[in-house]
Amino acid sequence: MSSVFVPRAERIVEALLTADPHLAASVGDHRSDERLPDWSRAAVRGQVAMLREASHALAEIDDEDLSPADRVDLALLQQRVDAMLFERLDTREHEWNPLLHNPGPLLYQLLARPFASAEVRLEALRARLTVLPDALATARVVLGDMPRVHVETAVGQFGGVASLLREQLPELAAQVPGFEIEPVAGEAISALTDFTAWLTDRLDTSDRDPRLGRRLWEAKLWHTLDTNLSSREILERAFAHLEQLTGEIRSAAGELLGVANPDDHTVRKAMDQLGGEHPDNATVVAVAREALAEATAFVRDHDLATLVDDPLVIQEMPEFARGVAIAYCDPVGPLETAELPTFFAIAPTPADWSSDRVTSFYREYNNHMMRNLTVHEAMPGHYLQLARARRYRGATPIRALCWSGTFIEGWAVYTEKLMADRGFGGLPVRLQQLKSHLRMTINAILDQSVHCEGMTKAEAMRLMLDRGFQEEGEAAGKWRRTLLSSTQLSTYFVGYTEVAALAADRPVVTSPREWHDAMLDHGSPAPRHLRLLLGVDDG
Repeated sequence: MSSVFVPRAERIVEALLTADPHLAASVGDHRSDERLPDWSRAAVRGQVAMLREASHALAEIDDEDLSPADRVDLALLQQRVDAMLFERLDTREHEWNPLLHNPGPLLYQLLARPFASAEVRLEALRARLTVLPDALATARVVLGDMPRVHVETAVGQFGGVASLLREQLPELAAQVPGFEIEPVAGEAISALTDFTAWLTDRLDTSDRDPRLGRRLWEAKLWHTLDTNLSSREILERAFAHLEQLTGEIRSAAGELLGVANPDDHTVRKAMDQLGGEHPDNATVVAVAREALAEATAFVRDHDLATLVDDPLVIQEMPEFARGVAIAYCDPVGPLETAELPTFFAIAPTPADWSSDRVTSFYREYNNHMMRNLTVHEAMPGHYLQLARARRYRGATPIRALCWSGTFIEGWAVYTEKLMADRGFGGLPVRLQQLKSHLRMTINAILDQSVHCEGMTKAEAMRLMLDRGFQEEGEAAGKWRRTLLSSTQLSTYFVGYTEVAALAADRPVVTSPREWHDAMLDHGSPAPRHLRLLLGVDDG
């Protein structure tokens, strides 16, 4: 059966990479570097036809005679194809979410990653900039009624793309004297400016509800999580975990302050004390670099996982990517052949924020929370896990493009607890780790309650402020993120639950480092598939 599966899978992978330049760029396939996504109605119809054919072709394969690795690959590819089909036929975000039309990530990839000579990258940039005005014209045609929160965010991001071209393109062009790119760059900047104005004009008339509703949300959740848990089970587990964490954080706060019978007031007092030790916009990147060095040494000294020496750059988040999360890890694609750095990006506070608002933000992301965040985004979280995933080589490149957000986020959250439990950063980091876990647990509650049950902003804020001990600015930002996204906020809690359970199944004869390495040796499949690959009984 592998003789049928492998060539069929390879053809489908090629079709997916050709159809989606974003997917190709994310995995390090440069054959689409001269293109932008085509969201025209005719192009989407063509993609739907291709995806339906691919789904049917995969469904015809009997997995009983496949090896465990091929069986997992078949399930992963089927899930990815069906998810892409669902996106185009059901949620249809390209028709109401302007953020999907943002060309910034694809332009930034060519500007910031030296995977080829400056001339080769400029050729690709010129090609992408040439088609950019048409891509934005298509966006105007296909975008209908949009949620105001998405339009507001897109206005800032598209303005950031124009700034990216003005500021970084000349630096790259200077490396190839005489290379003619200014005319198409000028036209692209003009098109971006016009599109930003077009979006701005629609702010007052954009009234689409960003909530998906239960039917669509639950269907999307299934595609996102690739788990056997139902939405009801997830919500019940989240509320139970919230109660458990509340007791743990009260106890930790009492230990920090020397209080015998700690309560929520004790927690707030402890958080207030730790919040006073914080960075600012000028020092936050330096604090993260210091935290990375500490975390790397800790992982090595405690023999928690095998390290890698792949380059990692900690930097300020580009403007075109701001407005959703406060930090992210941008890894090197698994198919990339050049030696490139992973980016750990941190968003500074907006220039128009008041000093009080900036202080509130950094009280949330204080020096101790920055250490916990660095564990999550870098060591031994996303940076290490994704670098190890790049090293996986199977019979097909399926694992390169069929990654699971549930496993990726679950591993990162698991490592937060792993490091804190081993003593990284002492009691202050332990308290921030517990606060972070309260946050990720509440995220899953918000995700479902907002999109399915009509939770109001006031109710959401009360939950985050009262039960999560969050600063008001952090809570307000999470409310926006809940509206801007759907189902992704559930990956943290569900992923943590499943990854932690798998870590707990470590054989007694296997060291923690050996088991962690084994968990990282198979790419980034959903945890339920990883159980099969590791030979852990799922019963």
